[in-house]
Amino acid sequence: RAHSGERPYACDEQGCEYRAAQGNHLAEHKRTHSNERPYACDEPDCEYRAIRASNLKAHKRAHSGERPYACDEQGCEYRAAQGNHLAEHKRTHSNERPYACDEPDCEYRAIRASNLKAHKRAHSGER
Repeated sequence: RAHSGERPYACDEQGCEYRAAQGNHLAEHKRTHSNERPYACDEPDCEYRAIRASNLKAHKRAHSGERPYACDEQGCEYRAAQGNHLAEHKRTHSNERPYACDEPDCEYRAIRASNLKAHKRAHSGER
């Protein structure tokens, strides 16, 4: 199914159009509607709970300080706890800015989606 694009497992939440190729992915998705978070951090005084085991694993790096993802740019010592943070960081070297403002006559482009979101608030006057 991964290559065919077939997604036979559909979310039954009203108004939700999510479909998955695998039943376990649908089960994970449904937790976003129920707010079920079965994976709990076992650090003292930490109340973090996650929908996915992988999210908990990434969270635990905040406690341990582990940063397994290293930038491969020569001379750069950046390390990240999460792969997506490294991917964002690498854009500072390449100057790739995949997030573009869709306002007419605005040429703003951002490295991160969150930066674009903040930029768009300037257009709307929202702060």
